[in-house]
Amino acid sequence: MQEYLTRFEEHLKYERNVSEHTLRNYMSDLKQFHDHLCPLDANGKRRAVDIQQIDHITIREYLAIYYQDHHKKTSIARKLATLRSFFKFLCREQILEMNPAKLVSSPRLEKKLPKVLSIEDVIRFIESPDLETVLGKRDRAILELLYGAGIRVNELTGLNLADVDYKNLSIRVRGKGRKERIVPFGSKAKEALEIYMQVRGELLLEAPVDDRDDQILFYNYQGTRITTRSVGRMVDKYVKECALSMEISPHSLRHSFATHLLSNGADLRSIQELLGHARLSTTQIYTQVSMEKLMEVYDKAHPKA
Repeated sequence: MQEYLTRFEEHLKYERNVSEHTLRNYMSDLKQFHDHLCPLDANGKRRAVDIQQIDHITIREYLAIYYQDHHKKTSIARKLATLRSFFKFLCREQILEMNPAKLVSSPRLEKKLPKVLSIEDVIRFIESPDLETVLGKRDRAILELLYGAGIRVNELTGLNLADVDYKNLSIRVRGKGRKERIVPFGSKAKEALEIYMQVRGELLLEAPVDDRDDQILFYNYQGTRITTRSVGRMVDKYVKECALSMEISPHSLRHSFATHLLSNGADLRSIQELLGHARLSTTQIYTQVSMEKLMEVYDKAHPKA
């Protein structure tokens, strides 16, 4: 089975071109499945398993362990989705005739609406970094771009200088599956970026000479490319400083971006293109968020509500 896992990993990496994060999640889930099917014997060796003998009952028994341990349904659904992709690949390679994971039902997930900030809270939040400091100027540019362009945090951390077009107020981002798209940003984001660019070199100097990459757009305090985890910690810091009433993540700015566009008359197709969603159904969740807001306004304002 290990041979098939290696082939699937190469398929994900070179054919589907998935991100490192996605690849890590896929292979982690498959390793857990492999360890379940091939436990260690008394000599510390794993017993072999015939891939042809794996059926839907085997998969159900495996997932039942996670149900018993009270794992989240989203986690179990992801593990099942990983197995479906793996066995689909084996069918494509003519190693299997049918996909056993297709016969296993996904757990029913609760649809959670994304957390969205009001326009007032967004402005207060974005303007919270201290522009008297180098990191404050960087943070302001990051927050302005996350909200102004609605990009994912990993798309932001992957930006290079060449990806920013100041003349046309747009950036080139690499989304899921390394798909590129052009996204516009506003004058506020441009202004914040220009202020950051004046001090960006100070951060670069913090890196060892041999490790300096002058093409990166956003650096951490060590002069290397900022990570998604660092952006998350930065957001947490400003949430506390602003004393916001809800817990938010960098992705909340993307949700707010989409919801505010929809509320102000943008059509779903345009928002889908801006967000880089492959399917319109993914974007449609923002219509539910807007409807919830409309109902709130109705309840407060209508005399017979």
